[in-house]
Amino acid sequence: MIRTPLRPLARILPARDKGENPDAIERENIRKRHEEMQDRARSRAESRLLVLGVFFFCAFAVVGARMGHLATSEAVEPVASATGAAIAAQRADITDRHGRIMATNFETHSLYAQPPQMVDPLAAAEGLVKVFPDLDKERLIKDFTGKRKFVWIKKRISPEQKQAVHDLGDPGLLFGPREMRLYPNGPVAAHVLGGAGFGKEGVSAAEVIGVAGVEKQFDGYLRDPANGTKPLQLALDLTVQAAAEQVLYGGMKLMNAKGATSIIMDVHSGEVVSVVSLPDFDPNDRPQVLVEGDQSDSPLFNRAVQGVYELGSTFKIFAAAQAVDLGLVNAETIIDTSGPMRVGGHPIGEFKNKNYGKISVSEVIVKSSNRGTGRLALQIGTKRQKAFLGALGMFDPTPFEIVEAAGAQPLLPKRWTDLSAVTISYGHGISTTPMHLAAGYAAIANGGRYVSPTILKQKGPQYGPRVMSAEAALAARQMLRAVVTSGTASFGEVPGYAVGGKTGTADKPKPRGGYYKDKVIATFASIFPAHDPKYVVVVTLDEPSVHTYGEDRRTAGWTAVPVTAELIGRVAPLLGVRPDVEPGQVAGITLTSN
Repeated sequence: MIRTPLRPLARILPARDKGENPDAIERENIRKRHEEMQDRARSRAESRLLVLGVFFFCAFAVVGARMGHLATSEAVEPVASATGAAIAAQRADITDRHGRIMATNFETHSLYAQPPQMVDPLAAAEGLVKVFPDLDKERLIKDFTGKRKFVWIKKRISPEQKQAVHDLGDPGLLFGPREMRLYPNGPVAAHVLGGAGFGKEGVSAAEVIGVAGVEKQFDGYLRDPANGTKPLQLALDLTVQAAAEQVLYGGMKLMNAKGATSIIMDVHSGEVVSVVSLPDFDPNDRPQVLVEGDQSDSPLFNRAVQGVYELGSTFKIFAAAQAVDLGLVNAETIIDTSGPMRVGGHPIGEFKNKNYGKISVSEVIVKSSNRGTGRLALQIGTKRQKAFLGALGMFDPTPFEIVEAAGAQPLLPKRWTDLSAVTISYGHGISTTPMHLAAGYAAIANGGRYVSPTILKQKGPQYGPRVMSAEAALAARQMLRAVVTSGTASFGEVPGYAVGGKTGTADKPKPRGGYYKDKVIATFASIFPAHDPKYVVVVTLDEPSVHTYGEDRRTAGWTAVPVTAELIGRVAPLLGVRPDVEPGQVAGITLTSN
């Protein structure tokens, strides 16, 4: 900035020459300089006032907008913030094969207390006990009036309970947002879903983790944020599952059974479209694990994949199919089942000491002859029998994708002798799960190829290695059909659906050795339609007994078979299997020629 001098020589010298006073020039320049300084100060003050005004306007606008937002939004309780990594709460849904929800997430709240902020701890404790009768009033008073600064009261509460606690009006009772797992269908497919619980927990979030079933088996997938919009799709059909549970529950009660299980499996893909274990439970309120006693008495016990049983005569068809496959016999080959028969010094008897004499291989299965299948087993030999059953997956836990299945190790003889081969041929001396049996029958039904049972939806057939020839599988299917039409499973016929199957009744073993005389495991393993099988159905009843025709009956033909027939008749239309209906003659009409 260049300032104008107060006494410029250019004006002073001419003024002196003219006799004028030079001081007047200086006073005029001082006046002009002061006016310029005042103008600059006024301009600077006006700019500052303008900036300050704009700042206050913006501040008031922000405060007003925030106040308006708060006034129109729903009130929420303040929550304490916690340091550390955020808890991932989102979990993918689980659906059935048609996309229907079986497990999803539900927003709820947790309830906790901060005693230092409480106004009336005694009144708060009394009010909480009224809302939650299971709480201990004395314990709450001790926690609220002690030195504790934080107290968990409930990890999850309903909206009604939240409102009731809110109405107590104590500022020390606080709520935290919480995501929980919801099973909208209640007990339906409870053993498959398993259930979920909480892992890491904070006041504002909780980590939902699987504790059993597919929830635990696929916990990593379900918790992966990348799969939040990609539900886990199961092979189960929710409608078929609900119908199967209803039928099996009625059958269990009618047959006075302690427990029951059923499996419906696609013979080509291995998809298990229904698996039921009774008694069951509600995964929304999962019961505690038994700490003593027999775990099979717990509703958490999954009889389909955890129950390792001797499944009796259902195994006889495997001996017949292998003998045909090896070319040792055909369906019409005569087998002498006359007694006595001893193997390894032990007698081999028949049910109720029957003597069937010389009968065909097909009749051995139809009449369920122990001696007949025993003689087939001796022809097959121990090594070949063992290899065949191993190929059917009978020696290892099933690959069925729920965590409980991995612990069900079949029970095998320590030494596979001729006696072992004979008893195993009719389902004694080897213990497997009903799921093992379903996989074995699926191989017969689909033409001789092993399929692995799966809980996940598949895209088309999933055939494994061939375990028997197509001709042997066809012969076995025809034998199974004959069991229903003229054998021990005559109550298994379902009009419109050609059912084939084999009964099995095995004495139940005692915990300390030996067998009960009045307790059995009754099983009916079936396929339908027998001429073109699509599904395997296995029904097992634990300790059934029904009084009919003047006596107590426990065999599968009287217990498991009629339950299976009712089950197939109910679910076959739901599975899209069309019945074969033979046209009947119209009453009262006679065709005549002209």
